[in-house]
Amino acid sequence: MDPVEKNGVIDRWVKKHLVLYTGATRHPFILSIRDGTIDFSSFKTWLGQDYIFVREFVPFAASVLLKASKNADDNSDMEVILGGLASLSDEISWFKQEAAKWDVPLSDVVVHKSNQNYCRFLESLMLPAVEYSVVFTALWAIETVYQESFSHCLEDGSKTPPELLEACKRWGSEGFGEFCRSLKKIANRCLEKAPDEELKKAEVTFLRVLELEIEFWDMSHGGPK
Repeated sequence: MDPVEKNGVIDRWVKKHLVLYTGATRHPFILSIRDGTIDFSSFKTWLGQDYIFVREFVPFAASVLLKASKNADDNSDMEVILGGLASLSDEISWFKQEAAKWDVPLSDVVVHKSNQNYCRFLESLMLPAVEYSVVFTALWAIETVYQESFSHCLEDGSKTPPELLEACKRWGSEGFGEFCRSLKKIANRCLEKAPDEELKKAEVTFLRVLELEIEFWDMSHGGPK
């Protein structure tokens, strides 16, 4: 496969795996927020579990930054990753504030199996042997699923409950959308230069992120576990 044929790798993967991609970005949990039918106990479950996930996501994001410092052929990669890392501190603070508002005791949250699986997956990507293009594909996919999901809850015609608008705006905002587009641009650039075997690994990683996101939404949508 020559470099020309690798242009737009991400878009081709999304089209190729559209059913799974749609399952992750238009999950019943998200649709229930958008149409205003969500059971708030489901949101509280998501809140507690995602707080734990975000804390595990921080070292993963830091590991991507470390790989960028050694492998990126464009200095702007580090700047984009740093921007995302900087926002995670605010994100953790937001989760704590929301948990207090919704009476979710974060210290008592029992980590759900689907969350454990996702966190273990992140740990596996932090190994030094995992290629930069592979981890960057994961970073793009994880962030983009949230952006596409929550932005859907802000579109015209949505009946998102007022209590959940702040959460939706956190990931559904234009600013976060621009960040995700920057990640996509970098991921595509890396994948265009990747050898075929590395491309296969990256595609498998992309699919695994989608599967884990669906499992995470499933866990949230089912209410307390």
